[in-house]
Amino acid sequence: MIVEALAFYLFAAVAVACGVMVITSKNPVHSVLFLILAFFNAAGLFVIQGAEFLAMILVIVYVGAVAVLFLFVVMMLDVNFAELREGFAKYLPIGAAIGIVLLAELVLIGAGWVFGPDVAGVAASPTPALSEATNTEAIGRILYTKYVYLFQGAGMVLLVAMVGAIVLTLRQRSGVKRQNIAAQVARDAKAEVTVVKVPTGSGV
Repeated sequence: MIVEALAFYLFAAVAVACGVMVITSKNPVHSVLFLILAFFNAAGLFVIQGAEFLAMILVIVYVGAVAVLFLFVVMMLDVNFAELREGFAKYLPIGAAIGIVLLAELVLIGAGWVFGPDVAGVAASPTPALSEATNTEAIGRILYTKYVYLFQGAGMVLLVAMVGAIVLTLRQRSGVKRQNIAAQVARDAKAEVTVVKVPTGSGV
């Protein structure tokens, strides 16, 4: 129990520190790297709570795809960050006011938070009927039985969003040579290839 508590405080402290560094780092590449470290610590917190499936999804999807994609995009874009920081002082009062309001809301919510008396007993079990199954098996049973239509609908929405993003960003540039597969397949060898018989010793 002491080891789990120490691991929890360690992962939580590092995750909070990485979250602060994400928004305070001047270099955007460093911000993305701190974001990846925050995801790893959040995955560690999920493992401590017994949600190993969510931990692996967090590492595979967010760290392996989203965060790395952010890193590559930030590194490839030619952004003038000095120009972006010029308006920081101008919008600082507005940002500070919004931050104070959000902090006050979080304090009010935290002050009124009360845990139920039976929360500790059911926290490790996804559902009463699936208490004997593992976390991954319980999520799979519920996701592909009770919520299968919602799961398929979410997949269709993501597919449409992906196709829409491709269509919106696809550009036809003039002056660029492109391969026409149909024209290449339809070519006649007799019309395209000329056989020249050269006498011996005369050259071409």
